[in-house]
Amino acid sequence: MSAVKLVGIVLIIAGLLGLVYGGFSYTRETQEAKIGPIELSVKDTQTVNVPIWVGVGAVVAGGGLLLFASRKG
Repeated sequence: MSAVKLVGIVLIIAGLLGLVYGGFSYTRETQEAKIGPIELSVKDTQTVNVPIWVGVGAVVAGGGLLLFASRKG
């Protein structure tokens, strides 16, 4: 399998996941203060929304790459 086909498949999968879930969230831990043996840290959850047009664009681009790779090879 060529690299172009692999990138196309990854784009299609990522686009479909973006369309199904609509976004993702992650937790970031920051160190606020350290006073002697006491350390204060904060866990902050960030949410990233994936617009619909990005998901559709990734699926279309992945399909285009697969089509291009199959015609070329």
